[in-house]
Amino acid sequence: MPYQIDQNRIPQFPNLEFLARTVVEGFIVGLHKSPFHGFSVEFSEHRLYNPGEPTRHIDWKLYGRTDRMYVKRYEEETNLRCQVVIDNSSSMFFPVREVTDIDHPNKITFSVYAAACLMNLLRRQRDALGLSLFNEKVDLHTQAKSNSVHYKFLLAKLEEQLKPIVPEIRRTSQVTDALHYIAENIHKRSLVVLFSDMFDTAGADNSLLFDALQHLRYNKHEVILFHVTDALKELDFDYDNRPYRFVDMESGEEIKLNPAEVRNSYAGAISKFHQELKLKCAQYKIDFVEADINKGFEQVLLPYLLKRERML
Repeated sequence: MPYQIDQNRIPQFPNLEFLARTVVEGFIVGLHKSPFHGFSVEFSEHRLYNPGEPTRHIDWKLYGRTDRMYVKRYEEETNLRCQVVIDNSSSMFFPVREVTDIDHPNKITFSVYAAACLMNLLRRQRDALGLSLFNEKVDLHTQAKSNSVHYKFLLAKLEEQLKPIVPEIRRTSQVTDALHYIAENIHKRSLVVLFSDMFDTAGADNSLLFDALQHLRYNKHEVILFHVTDALKELDFDYDNRPYRFVDMESGEEIKLNPAEVRNSYAGAISKFHQELKLKCAQYKIDFVEADINKGFEQVLLPYLLKRERML
């Protein structure tokens, strides 16, 4: 069951960091009560001193309290490097809602909250994290670091993505170009976590998209693709039997139709695309995860932990 946020507490602490911490703490409590309780999700900032090592990093205060020698851990000793990649093109702002929040997200809101939760877990594990944002171009690409200043900077950049998009500003999605750029600019082997609906302006030529995914693996990175969708609307095409005006959020093109008239053909096309995407991910050894925005954040956090356990 998805962890429920205490809505009464949010107005006092409305920032993204607080919400992410609340979700992660609830998730950790759930892990300890589940068959996955063996996961190590609480991490120390120290490690045991090994005889023969330099003594300059020994925490002597801790030694005084415990009579055991521990060494302070620093950034270069981080366990894992993780690059969080978010598609912030216009299609990610679907569905359009009057109020968008953690309990009623659109695709970009879900991705931002999920990324913030992952970053909270990464920080607990003393892992290094970087962030990339893209649409028709790469808006942001940082190298992975594990210090507090960098973490706060990334949270601030994530917060900026929660602002409503201006309808007149249409940001197309160049997933293919963005992934090639990111693959070339992550300089150390990393876990790449991608949040995207994978709608690319390359259109029907999916081979270019699949080549970009393969590029990430070619450079020795491990990859998790969270395919972010509103499953009810985008996969099941669940609309009432009446005429609608559909607007392409990236191109602005409009079409008027009754969903019942095209539901079967739409379902066939979207199913074909999904099967191709899943097949290619399996072929390239990329973890493919369907991330339905209506099903909470456990569907993101648990696959991440499983992947991390396999990498270390």
